Amino acid sequence: MALTRREAMAGCGAALLTGLPAFAQAAYPSQGIKMIVPYPAGGTTDLLGRLVADQLRSGLGAHVSVENKPGAATAVGAEHVARAEPDGHTLLMATSTTLAINKTLYRKLPYDPVKDFTPIALVAGVPFALIVNPQIPAKTLSAFIAYAKSKPGLAYGSAGNGSPQHLGAEMLKAAAGINIRHVPYRGSVTAMQDMIAGHIAFVMMDLQPALKPIREGKLRCLGVATSKRVAAAPDIPTLAEAGLPGFELVAWQGVVGPAGLRRDIADQLAAQIGKLLADPATRDKLTALALEPLPGSTPDSFAAYVKTEVDRWAVIVRNSGATLE
Repeated sequence: MALTRREAMAGCGAALLTGLPAFAQAAYPSQGIKMIVPYPAGGTTDLLGRLVADQLRSGLGAHVSVENKPGAATAVGAEHVARAEPDGHTLLMATSTTLAINKTLYRKLPYDPVKDFTPIALVAGVPFALIVNPQIPAKTLSAFIAYAKSKPGLAYGSAGNGSPQHLGAEMLKAAAGINIRHVPYRGSVTAMQDMIAGHIAFVMMDLQPALKPIREGKLRCLGVATSKRVAAAPDIPTLAEAGLPGFELVAWQGVVGPAGLRRDIADQLAAQIGKLLADPATRDKLTALALEPLPGSTPDSFAAYVKTEVDRWAVIVRNSGATLE
């Protein structure tokens, strides 16, 4: 029998007086979860998104799918998640591009990196490296700089305008005093493949997807843009060691949901990501892939970190002169 409005209100009032919720919160997850990856399949972000998806699948007992939505410096995938229902069933494998770089890069961004998302947890740091086609007669950073100065307009690739790969190469341009030409792609893996084919000379890209072709001799790495050598490739010097003191470029990846996500759901997801990163096998796998596991972050600490990163990357973006509409 249907309740009258007065009976329903009386029931709510009784619940409030007894300290009990009038309506129980829905159990989570109540349906399948979508992990949106704002880059094509095969790259670092895709790899990490699938690792997190596997953990949520086993840890929460839910169906978790991964959907690649590349484009517009991650803005396509980010906007999709920002507009989704904040129920924890649509998540984003966000990057420093999504949450920090785009804030300054875009004149008009279709989402607000701080206001439109609920940070959940950091996942990994992503070291970058200077990688060249082995046909280039340069086996050291100094030799490469000399070669680039002798070849004005040397072409380099990136994952798109304003991407960390683009900004990193522009940082190299300023630090080394070389004249280079940007060729944007839809992802760093595509740029890397074109470099292997000889269409571009070099990239400043995330080291992880390039490790295998480097070891196979298809590419040559002249230095990593980290403060210390990467454990997965200890024979490769840092760019600072090789002749560019203070040169450092490390991006990061983390999981976010739409703004307004219930705190208990965010905490539940963060706990699963923390469990993934605490697993020795996962940590060893990430380290072997030249990625730095970032365990221990919470929704609050991740939110605070994003705010500081917006300011840090703003300086890099402005110095590069890169802008997008």
